[in-house]
Amino acid sequence: MKFRLFALACLAATPALAQDKPVLTVYAGDSVTSEWGPGPRIEEGFEAFCNCDLQFVTGDLLPRILMEGSGTQADIVLGLNTDVTARARASGLFAPHGQDTSGLSLPISWDDEIFLPYNWGETAFVYDTTRLENPPDSFQALLDAPEDLKIVIQDPRSSVSGLAMLLWVKAAFGDDAPEAWARLAPKVLTVTKGWSEAYGMFTEGEADMVLSYTTSPAYHIAAEGDETKKAAIFPEGHYFMAELVAQVASTDQPELAQSFMDWVLTPDFQQVIPLANWSLPANLPQEDWPQVMRDLPRPEKTLFYSEDEAEAMRQPALDEWLRAFSQ
Repeated sequence: MKFRLFALACLAATPALAQDKPVLTVYAGDSVTSEWGPGPRIEEGFEAFCNCDLQFVTGDLLPRILMEGSGTQADIVLGLNTDVTARARASGLFAPHGQDTSGLSLPISWDDEIFLPYNWGETAFVYDTTRLENPPDSFQALLDAPEDLKIVIQDPRSSVSGLAMLLWVKAAFGDDAPEAWARLAPKVLTVTKGWSEAYGMFTEGEADMVLSYTTSPAYHIAAEGDETKKAAIFPEGHYFMAELVAQVASTDQPELAQSFMDWVLTPDFQQVIPLANWSLPANLPQEDWPQVMRDLPRPEKTLFYSEDEAEAMRQPALDEWLRAFSQ
């Protein structure tokens, strides 16, 4: 009984204690706050020194922040990606991050004063060595593969990885992208709304390959002891993606928000990324990456479009994709 009374007293006291602390509201994607994502460790790490209550709000980031405008409750937006920053920047809703980005551990240069990368990776097709003994060794070989090869990809209209593949195909094949899509389409078992559904089908054995990232096998190796999942590395290059964090200009917690931005590039934050976000840290030298990340094969060629190029290319590339998959 005493324990029960004590527990009830603690439950009653918790809201009052929380109300005494300022709240930092962070809009983030669903994957960030999942139990296997980096959200819980980010929350714990920041609250350890901010004397605040970090609260995640999950959902579709860009549409929500554009709809809410300057009246948004968000102080920080965590998880935008490099292919949508043109629309985000044009909104005028974000403030400069104030960080030195000259020494970031990215394969591209970065001088954006608004959007700060906190992780990065490259698109790739992941396969299971027990199902596919001789995977395509190039993007061209993938197009030439028999049509009974089963691939799962994501819809570029609803998925950031699907959008990245649009740009990957465009960067790799240029004006021949429509032909590339036409040759790839017969091998696509299905197009899913998001990455999770596609990857779930792959791990359940429904497909030979899935559109994912070069770092995806690290999860299977580190968390499951499974070395049968590999990323097919193509000489044509792989498309770069970074997830970004930005401070909302209209925040009513500007000091807390700036403190969070100041923390993002520190080793404390960056060391969370590899084994929680299963991607590469934006500001950590390779010798400080976990061994499983250092051992992964890396593409020799990185493909990337600037935000203006990506925005200009998005609709024409989507039209090409739709024509291939509507036949």
